[in-house]
Amino acid sequence: MTTSAASSAVVPSQGKRPAFRTVRLILRRPAGAVSFAFLVGLVVTAVFAPVLAPYDPYAQSLSEQFQGPSAAHWLGTDDYGRDVLSRLIYATRIVVVAPVVAVGIAVLLGLPAGLLAGYLRGRFDAVLSRIADALLSIPAIVAAIAIVAVLGPGIGPTMIAIGLVFAPRLYRIVRGATLTVVEEGYIDAAESIGCSTRRILWGHCLPNVLAPLLVQVTLMMGFALLAEAGLSFLGLGVQLPEASWGSMLKAAADQQFRAPYAVVPPGVCLTLTILALNTLGDVVRDVTADRKNS
Repeated sequence: MTTSAASSAVVPSQGKRPAFRTVRLILRRPAGAVSFAFLVGLVVTAVFAPVLAPYDPYAQSLSEQFQGPSAAHWLGTDDYGRDVLSRLIYATRIVVVAPVVAVGIAVLLGLPAGLLAGYLRGRFDAVLSRIADALLSIPAIVAAIAIVAVLGPGIGPTMIAIGLVFAPRLYRIVRGATLTVVEEGYIDAAESIGCSTRRILWGHCLPNVLAPLLVQVTLMMGFALLAEAGLSFLGLGVQLPEASWGSMLKAAADQQFRAPYAVVPPGVCLTLTILALNTLGDVVRDVTADRKNS
């Protein structure tokens, strides 16, 4: 048997296009289909925000402060007379971009480190694991605030801070899954025929840790959105006059006695989005578990 043939033989058969089959199984479940459709709607709203927004989200009219819902302003106006619906629509851009970038940073840092630690083990694993344990001992919100305090406020530093906070958690997930994978016989077979470490990690280990990685990434998206909203609420995230659901909640909380209903639109949007992300993560976990047991 040739080296290339042997190399292909040691990889468990995954079938053709497993990703498409997984997506199809997710969409067959009502909770998965509804969550996926809601998130797709958010992306569409973010892309076409200039078309969908009825007003300029930054246009101020102090004579129209704290108006309630009406035919002119469906969700009312804020403390500067800006249309709440328009600001909600434009804020979906932050909702779509911030979690993706933050979790992407966590994946770029945690995935390679977790694969290497799980495969090489020994001192390399011990050092990285102790560093991860030290970082995990710090409360996430405290670590994020400290990082933003060093980098300065803004959406960019906020996403970097969230990504750095999530990286050790993702590292732990990937390392644990890799430790299980390297015990399989096909890893020994790949090593025996001379496959390089890179080939083993990216060709054999990575495809078999994608299931728990995908579940964790989906759940982290919701946590990242909540963290971004929390930092924006504290004034460390998105800076005015940019629109963010967290900053809108902050403005509504400051004016809760003059406009008690102002907290409802951003609060409901934030709750539904996090619920959709968490529900989709649960469905992905169930689907991958069912496929593994079948």
